[in-house]
Amino acid sequence: MRAAELFVRCLENEGVEYIFGIPGEENLDLMDALIDSPIHFITVRHEQGAAFMADVYGRLTGRPGVCLGTLGPGATNLITGVADANLDRAPVVAIAGQGSTHRLHKESHQIVDLVNLFAPISKYATSVREPEVIPEVVRKAFKEATLEKPGASFIELPENIAAAEVAELAPLRVQNPRTPWPPEDRLAEAAALIAQAERPMVLAGNGVIRAQ
Repeated sequence: MRAAELFVRCLENEGVEYIFGIPGEENLDLMDALIDSPIHFITVRHEQGAAFMADVYGRLTGRPGVCLGTLGPGATNLITGVADANLDRAPVVAIAGQGSTHRLHKESHQIVDLVNLFAPISKYATSVREPEVIPEVVRKAFKEATLEKPGASFIELPENIAAAEVAELAPLRVQNPRTPWPPEDRLAEAAALIAQAERPMVLAGNGVIRAQ
């Protein structure tokens, strides 16, 4: 099987329903792999819109929204929406195509160091350099996106890696991360302080809303 097919299989394993994005030359293998997948690809007019759609999907469902761009300007157009999702604690996984690893070291057409660009605005940013690591990379990206505090993950998939042949590998088992929980004695102490207060006031943050 091709690495792109394994990548899509891993996305299906994560329960991905939609991918918002724009096709491009460097992500065509991924697009081909989506043809026979139950995942719906939603074509947008601009990659920034794809990132914001993934952002809103993550906010509404609590599951990572997924957006896709191609290399260079296509990927950099995702940045605003990805940064917004990360700052507002919405789970998002952004994916971008990239030129062949054989030309990443050169000043080649539209080659941008995407991992270093996305690292400051995401919880996890990486490039797939070996097709065999795809199950681990995808699982970690989704785990980091949903782990408290939620945020954005970024995966770069070079075109020659996406097209490479890889052995039949199974996606890793999805395990929901545990939400941190305060010690019982601290909760009791806080409850006692509130009960004794003449005018108790509670400031509830985004974490309280996420925990319902």
